[in-house]
Amino acid sequence: MSLTIMLVIITVVISLYANNSHDLKLKLSHTPFRVKSYGEYYRLLSSGFIHADLNHLFFNMFALYMFGSNVERYFELNFGPNGRIYFVLLYFSGIIVANLQDFFQKSKKPYYSSLGASGGVSSIVFSSILIKPLSEIWFMPAYLFSILYLAYSFYMDRRQGDNVNHMAHFWGGVWGFVFTYLLFPEIFPYFVEQITSSF
Repeated sequence: MSLTIMLVIITVVISLYANNSHDLKLKLSHTPFRVKSYGEYYRLLSSGFIHADLNHLFFNMFALYMFGSNVERYFELNFGPNGRIYFVLLYFSGIIVANLQDFFQKSKKPYYSSLGASGGVSSIVFSSILIKPLSEIWFMPAYLFSILYLAYSFYMDRRQGDNVNHMAHFWGGVWGFVFTYLLFPEIFPYFVEQITSSF
């Protein structure tokens, strides 16, 4: 079984269970105040295994399923069995990195919390885009989607008009690029070449 499928199954099981257990959802959510005041650093990662509702869960897991296998396969082709370790590290670190802004900015707000795998999923999606910039996402080249996605996330965060943690999407996506580039520095010239040759 692929790691992508395993992550989807584990996240779905935990999310569904937490949706029927208010205490567990509170315990796993990223609450910056509790992380800083009580040292509950596990929340930076555990929050990625629970979701607000079924729609939130479905869209995250669908995106993970659609993009994860390609990234997982690419890592394995380049690193052998260790590629699976790097794949999981990308996903988990994406969740953590996406939570850091809230950790630093909202640690004095005891009632603020966030949850969801969006940071990890965005890391996987953007890693896939760096690997295959000309693949299509929503009827447009993947590299163009990445630019619009980051711009949209930044804009929506400034508007503060909904209850979505848009900067988790933003930083998760950025981290997906950074992490993949650090593993494969040679991929960036290929990324640029693919884009410029498409004009």
